This record gives sequence, structure tokens and C-alpha cells, in this order.
Amino acid sequence: MSLTPHSSRSQIVTVTEVIDETDLAKSFVFDAEWDYRPGQFVTVRVPSERTGSVARSYSLYTSPFDGTKPGVTVKRTVDGYASNWLCDNITAGSELEVLPPSGVFVPESLDVPLLLLAAGSGITPVMSILAAALRTGTQPITLLYANADPAATIFRERIARLEVEHERLTVIWWMESERGIPDADMLAALLTPYHSRPTYLCGRDEFMAACKEAAKVIGTPRQLVHQEIYASLTGDAFADIVPHEVVIEDDAPEVTVHNLGATFTVPWPKDESLVDVLINNGHDVPYSCQSGECATCLCKLTKGTVEMAVTDGLDPDDAEDGYILGCQAKPTSPELEVEY
Repeated sequence: MSLTPHSSRSQIVTVTEVIDETDLAKSFVFDAEWDYRPGQFVTVRVPSERTGSVARSYSLYTSPFDGTKPGVTVKRTVDGYASNWLCDNITAGSELEVLPPSGVFVPESLDVPLLLLAAGSGITPVMSILAAALRTGTQPITLLYANADPAATIFRERIARLEVEHERLTVIWWMESERGIPDADMLAALLTPYHSRPTYLCGRDEFMAACKEAAKVIGTPRQLVHQEIYASLTGDAFADIVPHEVVIEDDAPEVTVHNLGATFTVPWPKDESLVDVLINNGHDVPYSCQSGECATCLCKLTKGTVEMAVTDGLDPDDAEDGYILGCQAKPTSPELEVEY
């Protein structure tokens, strides 16, 4: 039975191939044509007898520049309902409902020296960035990849092949069975030569914390360090925002928005989120979970102040640099300005 989209933003895709990456991880290739950027993710709707459905975000491991179909990699977790359901039930020919690619874990340039840091299934968006940079760039790339042991290493043969094919790629294989769990001091000792490179990291929380501390120790400017954050989505990411009538008070704040080359100003009622306000005014801006967990609606506040009830999907360093979650932000100053 064919699936029916639950949102005007979602689409039904057919899985054309299922690849066993490790005993716990599988990649799912989609028959889809997407305009996406390396490092982005898609949100998948997984049916649930208890709640009707759950939404989970999975990174694309593929590059948009090599002519292959897009795909995501899913690793089972002990209590992960969605990851286990996908790995147990999805085969070639299965259909899935997904939201289009989104996310801001994307390099500004693929033609600069890069430092990529990954642990476990955190290799997925990093693999997309790596493949894209090797295809379109010319600069050196260093990848540090930590895993429990070789058997648990997703894309191990693929990365080893890329290392042979590209002299400008250096891979530091970190097997915890041999070297222990990497900490900040160990990482700093290895990464000092790369302190001036844009750095992209993804993995379990303790790994990313160690990487960020190591970057601080070796003197990498904070603005060059980028991490991907995931959270289990509790809101309905597939629910559309329905435009509704809003009473605009005489003293309502105003926000000037720079989005996709356009600039416009709209009133921003104090009890409305930024995303709600913009959608209500007919402007197309990114959003997904609407619960502050996925960072799809991330934008930069360049003037004014806001308050946010939930910031789970926001990197604290990004918050210090002025980034906000549009689905959570409500104005606390009379004039504001944001950039998407």
C-alpha cells in the first residue's frame, strides 16, 4: 500500500538499496532528486502503534556532486525505536515519508584545508562533506575517525580506498580497542598542525566535548569549529504551520529579515514565534520540528533581543555568536533584524 504525505512539505520516496555497513548500521538509498548541500540531513517519519508516528533526523552520507542517489545511514541504538524499526523493516522497494534536506552543518567552502572529526555514526554527515570536498576542492583534508574497533567502523573500506586514491587526504584511524577513548589532551597532541583549519565534528556528546576542548587548547578560532547536534524530536515535524489571524498591537516590535537575497520588514507580535510570523506573512523560511530540537530554523539575530523557551538544538557557541531558533524566538526589544 502506497503512503500518503502528512505534510505539504513532505514527500514519499522509494528505497532502492539497503547496504549493510556494519552489524548495527545500514544505509538506505532513495530514488529521489534533491538539491542538497553536503552535511545536511533529512527527517524521516516512522510509524508507531503507540503514538501514531515518530520523527527522526538522519544525515545524508552521500555527496550531491558525484551523480549518485541520496542516502542516509542509520545505526541501531539499544532503546532507539526508530533506528531499530528502520533496520528491521525497510528493504529495497519500501516507501518512506521524508522532509526535504535541511541543516546548517555545511562548509562555507569546500576548497579550503579542512579538519574533519568523527566518532561512530557521526561519520555520516562528515562522509558527505569529505566526498564533496574531494570531488570539487583541491586543498588538503585530514579526517580523524574514532570507533570501538575495525568491525564497528562504518564506511571503513570506502574511506581506506579514498585515502589511497587521494594524496591530499590524511586519515587518522582511532580504534578505542587499541588506544582507549580519546580525550582532549590526546586529541590536541594529534591536531596541533591543523589549528588554523575550519573544523567539522560529529559524534557522541563526550567525543564532541573533547574535540571542542582540544580545538581550544591548540588555538583554533572558535568561529572555525562547527558541530552537528542531534536530538530525538518530540514535536510533530510533519505538521504544517497553518496561517492564522493575528491582532497586531500598536506597539508591536518589528523585524527586518534578510532571506534568500530578499529584505523585508514585518510586525512581530510578542506572543508569536519568528517562524509563525514569517509563514503567516507568506514568506518561505525553513522549519521542521517546531519544538527547538532540530535547528532547521536556525538564523542569526543581528539586532535586538529575543527569548527562547527551548534551545536543545542550539550549539551554545552558536548562541554566543548570535544565532537563534526561529521556531522558539519571541521578541523582547522593539526593533530586530535577522539573517537566514
